Amino acid sequence: MSDFPFLSVLTVAPLVGAVVVALLPRSRPTLAKQVALGWSLLVLALSVVMWVTFQVGGDRFQFRESYPWIPNWGVNFTFAADGIALVMLMLIAVLVPLVILASWHDAESSRRSVPVYFALLLVLECTMIGVFAAADVFLFYVFFEVMLVPMYFLIGSYGGHQRQYAAVKFFLYSLVGGLFMLAAVIGLWVVGGKTFDWVALSQVDISTGAERWLFLGFFVAFAIKAPFFPFHTWLPDAGGAAPAGAAALLVGVLDKVGTFGILRYCLPLFPDAAQWFAPWALALAVIGIIYAALLAVGQNDLKRLVSYTSIAHFGFIGVGIFAFTTQAGTGAVLYMVNHGLATGLLFLVVGMLIARRGSALVSDFGGAGKLVPVLAGVLFFAGLASLALPGTAPFVSEFLVLIGTFTVNKPVAVIATLGIILAAAYVLWMVQRTTQGTLNPALAEIDGMKRDLNLREKVVVAPLIVLIVLLGFYPKPVTDVINPAIQATMQDVGRTDPAPSVDTVQEASR
Repeated sequence: MSDFPFLSVLTVAPLVGAVVVALLPRSRPTLAKQVALGWSLLVLALSVVMWVTFQVGGDRFQFRESYPWIPNWGVNFTFAADGIALVMLMLIAVLVPLVILASWHDAESSRRSVPVYFALLLVLECTMIGVFAAADVFLFYVFFEVMLVPMYFLIGSYGGHQRQYAAVKFFLYSLVGGLFMLAAVIGLWVVGGKTFDWVALSQVDISTGAERWLFLGFFVAFAIKAPFFPFHTWLPDAGGAAPAGAAALLVGVLDKVGTFGILRYCLPLFPDAAQWFAPWALALAVIGIIYAALLAVGQNDLKRLVSYTSIAHFGFIGVGIFAFTTQAGTGAVLYMVNHGLATGLLFLVVGMLIARRGSALVSDFGGAGKLVPVLAGVLFFAGLASLALPGTAPFVSEFLVLIGTFTVNKPVAVIATLGIILAAAYVLWMVQRTTQGTLNPALAEIDGMKRDLNLREKVVVAPLIVLIVLLGFYPKPVTDVINPAIQATMQDVGRTDPAPSVDTVQEASR
């Protein structure tokens, strides 16, 4: 099966499914949902086969495919996956079917085409897979930009309050970042021998000045996409206005393109510039952790609150990347996966709660757990996972990031740890004011608040809960895949893990 074109098939399959779903009549909404769900499950099945086929300890990039596209520019449809890309592809394959199930009735309330809504979700899956699978810089840029289109329409056409403002802001921020990247891509093509192939470009010797400018072009684009402070202001608006399912994919997967891009392009292609800019990047990451956590504490809108928590979490990922240790780097990538699972679950559960109440304001709840105890319990679990409680998957990744950073930069690790304390504050505050305490009398009069999780919703949350607990106690299957790719990336940057001190060695030998 190693010769099977996994990546090209995975990229094209959702697009074909989107065309099929979009062509279905608006009078058959249930059929459109079923076809979209079936197609996403097919992608999941194929992704599982690819995961099993991947050889840990084998070549750095596997499943490589290359097809001519624009020969005069040296552009090819080149796909390849290392361990970092593979875990992100699996995250996409897991989340999309669950989002489709969770969004079963979302499009109906918007009075717009139900088939188009689910077709847009499949188009989004196509572009997300393509951006992580691309091994050609120009192809990556194309997917990076095209990915904006389905999300723009999901927010602008099917979102809630201020959806058009949020969609335009999201699009403009990402487009500006894309322009920076385009300039850097053209510059890289010029200095790199007129090729866009990642492997060939990784061997090119670039002058110091040019390398720093090219790094900056890519980094700004990725910092906006992630988003890192101070490029973060679009995310609370987009996350707050988007349908819950689309928001789960936005913060669970799309934002990871930024951190993935830094690992795949900024560090290996511009290693000297990456080290030169590292102190500034670490400063932005640490500021983002504290600043976003403080803003999350003061939010009254549930979806905006979750969006701000994501900005804080991305600060931890940034710290792990620019610490330049294998431990912190592995923790950063594992954090990308675990954050996708935990925050994806949190967004979906918050969406279920909002759909029942008809409001996203924390102040409109109070004591909801007395009416919907199972839903309240899942919200509590998702919140605990988001604050990285030991026994949940995010704890493992956060611990790896902090301990890997502490060995090389103690002040950054100590300051970042304050974000854990603030996370407990905003998560527990949210849970306490929405589902605990005295029952708000207004809730008892709302029919939706009398319905606890149904079977479909339990099917949505159960796999995410299982994965969060499983990876919290046994992350080895994922870290084994990530580790070789991170080690290779650190070698590209020219950094090695610090040697243990003499005292540590003597203590270990006793």
